[in-house]
Amino acid sequence: MTHQVHAFEPPERFVAGTVGEPGDRTFFLQARGGGRLVSVALEKVQVSLLAEKLEELLTEAHRRFGVELPDAPAGPSDNEPLDNPVDEEFRVGTLGLAFDVDSATVVIEAIAAGESEVGLDLPDDADDDDIDDEPDDDLDRLRVRLSPQAAREFIDRARRVLSAGRPPCPLCGQPLDPQGHLCPRHNGYHR
Repeated sequence: MTHQVHAFEPPERFVAGTVGEPGDRTFFLQARGGGRLVSVALEKVQVSLLAEKLEELLTEAHRRFGVELPDAPAGPSDNEPLDNPVDEEFRVGTLGLAFDVDSATVVIEAIAAGESEVGLDLPDDADDDDIDDEPDDDLDRLRVRLSPQAAREFIDRARRVLSAGRPPCPLCGQPLDPQGHLCPRHNGYHR
């Protein structure tokens, strides 16, 4: 079976965004460049971890390699919605990050969820050696190469997208729906 590698080195635009109302949103990574538009779906926690780990990667690149890091995104922030049409190419199972010292760029790779991520039933006599921890080479992937400035802009937008959801309950931290929620700190009473 053939797989596709959607490579954007660099993209014209690379953003995290959502479709839907808070509480019922679908999160996407979207890359545009060279007349192509690729959107991949992922979980909210994956967007959060990607932004966090990108920040750590930039800090480490500065510490180890002396890469100059921008303080904050220069110019106006990208607050535009995702480009249409938002057609899901695949659902992300694995995210990978790397720093290319030669070009001083960040490489982000989103790999499609394979059978192992979906929940593969293994026979009782299967050894742990039979399970491959590396992402399958037969899976579709989105590969993006960003400058440190573009990575900072991605982090800034991802954090704004994440914070635009439902506000947290001040007692338990779970998201509040417009009609409230059953708070465990109130012994299940509606809050």
